[in-house]
Amino acid sequence: MPDEKMSFFSHLEELRKRIVVSLVVIGIGFILTFSYSETILRFLKRPLTTNLIVSRTYPFLRAVPRPGTPIDLIFLAPAEAFWIHMKIAFLAGLLLALPVVLHQIWKFIAPGLLPHEKRYAVPFVVLASIFFVFGLLFCFYLVLPFALNFLLTYKTENLKPMISIGNYVDFTSKFLLAFGLIFELPLAIGIAAKMGLVTPQWLSKNRKYAILINFMIAAILTPTPDAFNQVLMALPMCLLYEVGVLAARLLVKKPTAAQQQAPEGI
Repeated sequence: MPDEKMSFFSHLEELRKRIVVSLVVIGIGFILTFSYSETILRFLKRPLTTNLIVSRTYPFLRAVPRPGTPIDLIFLAPAEAFWIHMKIAFLAGLLLALPVVLHQIWKFIAPGLLPHEKRYAVPFVVLASIFFVFGLLFCFYLVLPFALNFLLTYKTENLKPMISIGNYVDFTSKFLLAFGLIFELPLAIGIAAKMGLVTPQWLSKNRKYAILINFMIAAILTPTPDAFNQVLMALPMCLLYEVGVLAARLLVKKPTAAQQQAPEGI
């Protein structure tokens, strides 16, 4: 019993250590990015001031200025603009510190892994960071322009948009964070398959349930209740699920003929 208690408290101490390191690195990222919060805000406003045009010729996707009167962000409380700049700096610092945070997560779970599994630390950190950034880029350049264009033009002929900076940053940050996490799906499926928790055959067999769950998750994560934005989130999730199934097939070794013919007791 004492050994179990020591083991439990040692896990708590390890968790505390990883959290402290992550918070320190995020704090450093916050300090580095706070001076550039205005630049980051101007960059975040691009989906609000441009439309994404799809064409049959190159370039197939291009951003053009939104027609009509430009939409300016406003703030409704004296401290709203200040706190939004703090929030932008925090989120930018978190993104900057993401590789370190992921490495701390891996260091926390590493003691429970087998020796040959611990060598996947670097691929995990690199791939998780890349997938997260790809999710952000996909959302920012494809999903957000379509979503904002739909929301700002659907039955708004007699209405004038007056969007507060707080509402806009919350809207975009939730979308970006959701897609960053969604793009981790192939990596999560690949890790689960490598650990033997799922098999490619099981994933393929339960594809219809995965599609249903994807739409349910999209309905929960989408900041707006409209079906249009839910579909914009659910369709990439279904595609990423298929990428995860493919990754599982590549990572899971097929049993050899000798292993298939071997008795179960051996």
